[in-house]
Amino acid sequence: MPNKPSARPAPNPNDPRVTHPYQPPSPYAPPPIAHSGSFGWSSPPQGYGFYHPPPPPQTANVYSSFPPGTHPDVILSFQMVDTNRNGYIEEKELQDALAWNYQRFSPRTLRLLNFLFRDPRESSSIIGPKEFEAIWRCLGQWRAIFERFDRDRSGKIDATELKDALLSLGYAVLPSVLQVLISRYDDGSRRPAELSFDSFIECGMIVKGLSEKFKEKDKHCTGSATLTYETFMYMIIPFLVAD
Repeated sequence: MPNKPSARPAPNPNDPRVTHPYQPPSPYAPPPIAHSGSFGWSSPPQGYGFYHPPPPPQTANVYSSFPPGTHPDVILSFQMVDTNRNGYIEEKELQDALAWNYQRFSPRTLRLLNFLFRDPRESSSIIGPKEFEAIWRCLGQWRAIFERFDRDRSGKIDATELKDALLSLGYAVLPSVLQVLISRYDDGSRRPAELSFDSFIECGMIVKGLSEKFKEKDKHCTGSATLTYETFMYMIIPFLVAD
């Protein structure tokens, strides 16, 4: 006898009811904390023993796709890894470029960033100047949120802090859903799971990506939509295969 699919778990009665699960942040929410440095984030590593490669030679029109006003540090980080000077970078090059100001993100986080920000008109997973600037700017905003809710400055946030951080970004995720999401980072120690900045970006990209895909079908922001099975599968599979 074939196995029947398991029923969807009943909603937790203790979860608050959310009418619009992806409403924009409140205009009365406190602004993100500012970072040191001239561009809202900390400067690249300095000091003895750190190699500062010279800026690569300029190539005519290759980097003209950067949005007007893009900070020179963003352009320089892109140029550093675009070794063939074709104006595009791949996943490994994206990892190296982001490490210049942020950190070396895990392959899963990079794939999610690539999937959500790449130009859908491109047949391969490559990132151009416009997409790279959008990734850099998004990470800067999300790092400010992460640091605001990392109140003990441990470099990690727990499930409650994650809920508050996502809410400040405009995503009202139910606690029962968050528990499923954060259970991925349970190390088996029986201590509450905590997320590093890398893991926070991974969770955030999943919530952001699925919310945006759902909003495409929920055009009136009612919190409900009718999906075909095929549409549902196309919606979630990219987030499952990013492992």
